[in-house]
Amino acid sequence: MKKRNLGDFAQALEDKGLLVEAVLSDPLQPVGYLTYDSRDLGENTLFVCKGAAFKEIYLQQVIEKGIAGYVSEKVYENIDADVPHLLVTDIRKAMPVLAGLFYDDAWKELNLTGITGTKGKSTTTYYIKSILDTWMQETGGKATGVISSIDTYDGVIFEESHLTTPEVMDLHKHFRNAVDSGIRYMEMEVSSQGLKYDRVAGITFDVGIFLNISEDHISPLEHPTMEDYFQSKLRIFENTRHAVVNLDSDRADEVLKASEAAEDRLTFSQKDPSADIYAYDVRKEEGEIRFNVRFKGNEEAQMAAFDEPFALTMPGLFNVENALAAIACSLFYQVPLRVMQEGLLIARSSGRMEVYTSKDNKVVAIVDYAHNKLSFEKLFESTAIEYPGYHIVSIYGCPGVKALLRRKDLAEVAVRYASKIYIVAEDPGLEPFDHICEDMLQYIKPSGCPYEIIEDRGEAIRKAVLETQEPTVLLITGKGNETRQKYGAEYLPCVSDVEITKKALAEYNEMR
Repeated sequence: MKKRNLGDFAQALEDKGLLVEAVLSDPLQPVGYLTYDSRDLGENTLFVCKGAAFKEIYLQQVIEKGIAGYVSEKVYENIDADVPHLLVTDIRKAMPVLAGLFYDDAWKELNLTGITGTKGKSTTTYYIKSILDTWMQETGGKATGVISSIDTYDGVIFEESHLTTPEVMDLHKHFRNAVDSGIRYMEMEVSSQGLKYDRVAGITFDVGIFLNISEDHISPLEHPTMEDYFQSKLRIFENTRHAVVNLDSDRADEVLKASEAAEDRLTFSQKDPSADIYAYDVRKEEGEIRFNVRFKGNEEAQMAAFDEPFALTMPGLFNVENALAAIACSLFYQVPLRVMQEGLLIARSSGRMEVYTSKDNKVVAIVDYAHNKLSFEKLFESTAIEYPGYHIVSIYGCPGVKALLRRKDLAEVAVRYASKIYIVAEDPGLEPFDHICEDMLQYIKPSGCPYEIIEDRGEAIRKAVLETQEPTVLLITGKGNETRQKYGAEYLPCVSDVEITKKALAEYNEMR
């Protein structure tokens, strides 16, 4: 990376109209690190004071440890006025400018795909990754980078994710790591929060995908209204070269209108044959989800028309939607048709639609990340079709403080299909588990559906497995393969639903 100094950052902020004042004893003071985390400092750090919870004591601590300077929206009373600093009008808008400059806009050297939507972001991300990784393996390229709600891989860092879309400085660091590691392609989930709070501001997606929209993330801490949520999602097209739009989404006309900001667009559908990419004859055969795809072709973009079969070994009829989005993305990258077919056939997404079956076939346990109304509806509907004659038992919870509508929405779906519900913890955070349960029960009790409250997810899964008598599908949702559970302000280690399910089924098999 090019070495930068405090004067460079001051100039970049001024060029964007964000700089209020620069107090610099030496504008040529080099900047060797950029962070907003007082626990994460490097040599000659430029420290960013961000967030409503930021306290002056954090700044005092980093100054004592030694920094090159800091960036803030305000002057702090107990901080020496001579400490080098840059005052800005809006710290959120300043962060992308700072990060872009420090990491030399590394995203420009990547083929960057952004995926947004209420449901299916993770699966679509990993479908695209599987296709592109297959292509890279054939052509001698590096495995693609990924930033998702499951995990993050950038060639240097491989870790379980906390945020769907990381904070700005972290995001640009991942881009730089990927480029320096020789990675050419990166796929990332783009959350409504990431779009609303400018985490992806200044970045241009080579391909931007809009999957669907349904009411979610409505709370005082997230989006005050559904309209705010929807408009935040649409912002992905403000910085997208090639747009991909699902014509089967609610409010598709508005999504199409917003996508006109992109250079060009491909649409996909399972309902509208006029879509650029159309799926038909969707069915489950021999353990696979099979379907045909008809692509109109685009001579201007040198995309040849085709009408070919595709198959998924990852279960769930609803995943055809995600596969179509991945096909559209691959067309923009001019991936060969054969590679698309191969990549989708082997595609997997950790913690998504992982199916485990007992030896006697009476217990089918599906571990999935489904956690909102749209994903619940698709999962339960698909399960009822794919497993006729099986009871459905739902094991799920709702997060604390945020996404409050889920407590009503998920209950309405679960009681419609389930013969029993287990209410378990799912990142209660700062809200007492008992309070979350009380809120959920006001929507479960009136249905008469049997339920049981067991806070410990492992205990609930084991009980549900071992007590199964009739053929039953257990839908274990919300956490997937995650190994952390949020209590209070901390993420505490836990055994994943996947591992718990495997052990419970092994115990069941021994008993039978």
